[in-house]
Amino acid sequence: MNASAIPLTNNTPLCYSINNPPFSYNAIIASASFSAIFTSLGLMSNLIAFVVLIKSFRGTRSSSRSFFLIFLGGLVVTDFMGLLVTGSIVITFHTTHFNWRHIDPNCHFCNFMGMSMVFYGLCPLLLGAAMAMERFIGINHPFARSTSMPKSRTVSMVLMIWLIAGCIALLPLAGVGSYHMQFPGSWCFFNISHEGNDLVFSLLFSLVGLICITVSFLLNTVSVVTLIKVCCGQGSTQRRRDHEVEMMVQLILIMVIASICWCPLLVFIAQTVLSGTRLKISDLLLYLRFATWNQILDPWVYILFRRAVLKRIYPRLDWSRGSIMSLYPSLGNTVRRLTRSSLGSSDETRQAGKSSVTAASTLKPLSPSP
Repeated sequence: MNASAIPLTNNTPLCYSINNPPFSYNAIIASASFSAIFTSLGLMSNLIAFVVLIKSFRGTRSSSRSFFLIFLGGLVVTDFMGLLVTGSIVITFHTTHFNWRHIDPNCHFCNFMGMSMVFYGLCPLLLGAAMAMERFIGINHPFARSTSMPKSRTVSMVLMIWLIAGCIALLPLAGVGSYHMQFPGSWCFFNISHEGNDLVFSLLFSLVGLICITVSFLLNTVSVVTLIKVCCGQGSTQRRRDHEVEMMVQLILIMVIASICWCPLLVFIAQTVLSGTRLKISDLLLYLRFATWNQILDPWVYILFRRAVLKRIYPRLDWSRGSIMSLYPSLGNTVRRLTRSSLGSSDETRQAGKSSVTAASTLKPLSPSP
């Protein structure tokens, strides 16, 4: 980072030791109207999504869908609070141009914002990985999870994820990394550096996010393949799983949005600290704003990609089983050819087992000759 032009004294707090406010205000980089519109749009989107989720949760009878909606609710609450906490600080700064050194001489407020940035950044990625794991177990191992499992256990899992993200956010206060004022003076974040504990925390933040995205991609890929095999099977192997298809579509979209929004920032942080190059503030601001779009786009997945909404958009579509494959015959034939071998082999195995049992039952011991 660039050191401040203002000479520092021995009494300078740690959060101002690299970038020391006040900064020269640049209306192009820091805009109150842009921040206000951006934050308001995100808050309104998440509020609408939360209302939709409550109505869906009250009307659902499927236990698997209830668990999924609880995870979605946790994600919506996280995105809403993240925008509310960080957005209010940024908008206040752009409106009043307050001096951080005057209102926060001991770095408590700066540390709080840095913790908020890390916490509300990691939570959506951790929740996405947890949702992918829940769907993987529900689709590939449906008998491993009891249908009578209480919903409070899913709530406990969401709380555990929040606790993990909170513990990671607290590490800089324990000496692993450090939170610093960032240009243009409206926000605080951890110091992205290739030296000492700052290197450890920068890599930790980047690797946790990238691992969550990778786990989500792998588990969702396996779940989609399994779901295609089940839905495109023939005869008795074909089962109706409309609600599971809907959940997988929403989960895949959440994963794609998180990957597009977060991967540039996570890769940029890892590349900067590993290469030892000088941090480019303009690139950091660009990638950070790109990542913030995740909190705005996520709720529209729950709002728009529901069967009730899609039926209104495309009422002519037959939403019964196999209707999507009937729209694309060539795609349906291709999927059936790919899945026929696995489905056929399992059917042949079951038929062979039945025939052997039938043959064994028809054999009767010969009565002894008189």
